[in-house]
Amino acid sequence: MKKAIDNKELVLALEELEKEKGIEKAYLLESIETALVTAYKRNFDALENVKVVMDEKTGATHVYSVKEVVKRVKEEALEINLTNAKKINKNLEVGDQVEIEIIPKDFGRIAAQTAKQVIIQKLREAERDIVYNEFNDRKGEIVTGLVQKADSNIVIMDLGKLEGIMPLKEQIPTEKHRVNDKVKGYVLDVQRGEKGAPQVIVSRSHPDFVRKLLEFEIPEIYEGVIEIKSVSRDPGYRSKVAVYSPDENIDPVGSCVGQKGVRIQNVINELSGEKIDVIEWNPDPSIFISAALLPAKIMAVDIKEEEKFAQVIVPDDQLSLAIGKSGQNVRLAAKLTNWKIDIKSETQFREILENGVDEQEEQDEEE
Repeated sequence: MKKAIDNKELVLALEELEKEKGIEKAYLLESIETALVTAYKRNFDALENVKVVMDEKTGATHVYSVKEVVKRVKEEALEINLTNAKKINKNLEVGDQVEIEIIPKDFGRIAAQTAKQVIIQKLREAERDIVYNEFNDRKGEIVTGLVQKADSNIVIMDLGKLEGIMPLKEQIPTEKHRVNDKVKGYVLDVQRGEKGAPQVIVSRSHPDFVRKLLEFEIPEIYEGVIEIKSVSRDPGYRSKVAVYSPDENIDPVGSCVGQKGVRIQNVINELSGEKIDVIEWNPDPSIFISAALLPAKIMAVDIKEEEKFAQVIVPDDQLSLAIGKSGQNVRLAAKLTNWKIDIKSETQFREILENGVDEQEEQDEEE
């Protein structure tokens, strides 16, 4: 009777891994069996169908040549005639499959090497999965890392268990990072990199980075007493944050700014001097849009609800302030409120009205 390749030490090792790393023994055994089939065919240049079964209690490795029962054998490696098949099992018929156990020479050594390789590979995969899941659960959080590499296109950070990648578009354009700098970042995404290794995509330019910094710095936001309704951002230059509190006794803007601006200054410092306008959210779009355009003074806001369009009128001396340098102020206000905003000075608006009246009078005269 052929004897299987025994390996009780392997089973003990697999049981230990299951306890320590949480990798199921059955999963590892199945992976080793699949790898052993490949190893057998590669090492013995075998043409037959092979099946490998490992005993989960003893680790005994059984190697079988799987053959189809036929009347006349055409391929020795794949078939067995009915007469010989019945010597193995008298109940077999043509078309059945029979498993004939074989013990290849030196296969014990090959099996041990293969099992070791599979275990190492699965251990790496399991550890990667643990780290991946850990950081995947931390999406939307702030992490701190040391800069390992920084060039014009990418910043690579050491986050401890893995590396963080900050692409150019996720960087604040006014910042320059150096190796060994300690840098905070917002976990934007977790991806599988080369060979399945997880990579954390970190951002400092995302609007939610500002949101999370404020949440960290201002207890009322963390506790939910003050809500951040929206954030719009021109990274490195200016942000606008709309805040609201359902409690009438709480001043959401004052709480966020803090006494002498201390609270908001800590966030500004983290963002390398980026200015932050904190405004109070209001359910009335006219009031909200007026506040969003601060520091400019607004005369009137005419809204078209269906189009989410607002026509804003400002004093002549406030036009450039309302629009902002390169349109920054109105652009951020539009993002913050999610309304299209068109700004006209008082003079411009009067001219439009007068031209409209003149055109109407001309039409009336022609009629």
